[in-house]
Amino acid sequence: MANGFAGRDLISIKDLNKHDIGAVLGLAETMSKRNRLDIAYDKLATLFFFEPSTRTRLSFEAAMYRLGGHCLSVYDVRSTSLEKGESLSDTFKILDSYGDVLLIRHSDPNVVRLAAEVAKNPVINAGAGWDEHPTQALIDAYIIRKSLGYLDGLTYCILGDLKYSRAARSLLLLLDKFNTKVYMVSPPALEMDASLIAGIERAPIKKGALSDVIGEIDVLYVTRVQKERFPSEGDYERLKGSYRVTLDSLRGCKSNMIVIHPLPRVDELGTDIDPTPHARYFQQAGLGISLRMALLALTLGVDERMSVPELI
Repeated sequence: MANGFAGRDLISIKDLNKHDIGAVLGLAETMSKRNRLDIAYDKLATLFFFEPSTRTRLSFEAAMYRLGGHCLSVYDVRSTSLEKGESLSDTFKILDSYGDVLLIRHSDPNVVRLAAEVAKNPVINAGAGWDEHPTQALIDAYIIRKSLGYLDGLTYCILGDLKYSRAARSLLLLLDKFNTKVYMVSPPALEMDASLIAGIERAPIKKGALSDVIGEIDVLYVTRVQKERFPSEGDYERLKGSYRVTLDSLRGCKSNMIVIHPLPRVDELGTDIDPTPHARYFQQAGLGISLRMALLALTLGVDERMSVPELI
């Protein structure tokens, strides 16, 4: 029976409903117990990363290898025919013909959408500028559910550079599919675009200071200042270091509150939180492989080659 994912693009977290998210998280938990599978032995993933990446690219590659598949990776655009004047459209058509799924990262959100338009095979957004990072939001949901047992009924605080953080945008859109309450904490110059917040229907959003809500929240999501997104070096220099979360910032929090972060961090999250039970960001990053194994297996339709329990 078709899983409903096979052949589908994932450009935005809005492409998934609550059931889809449950399916990915459920299969990810199964994948986390299997170090090596051979269900994608005849599949090839093509990764084209126009921006630097450590966790996303390597975890996608590791996920594909652990599924028994293979990868073609391009992460130096200067070595491609784009340098000779080839159009992005033609490049994506060629890459699409080489493999079974395209994984694209680019600073311009429209480029990922272009790839989806011209490719016959599914396209997965591996980070589109300031816009979205849907697979990161799925990893965020995975660590939350793994740590606290569920996503519904929790109170969240998303803190930091909310203007340029694609991870924060995707997480907020994901939380809107659940019964949640969300606090947005950021410097005024780094607030999230009002048009996105206006579109949130299920997750009531409030603004405030972390110290005012620390005793209420279940999940604290911290983001760095996105240096690469600022229009000028001067704007970045003016705002870098404008917020910092330390162990002292968590005073009065719930004993089981978790702190997560998409990483990398710079100086916005103190290392004094690392040894505490609140810190889940390194575990969060580690879950990226099994989460992306699940997503790739579903997208490629190879999940049907293994016996899995009920996914929801």
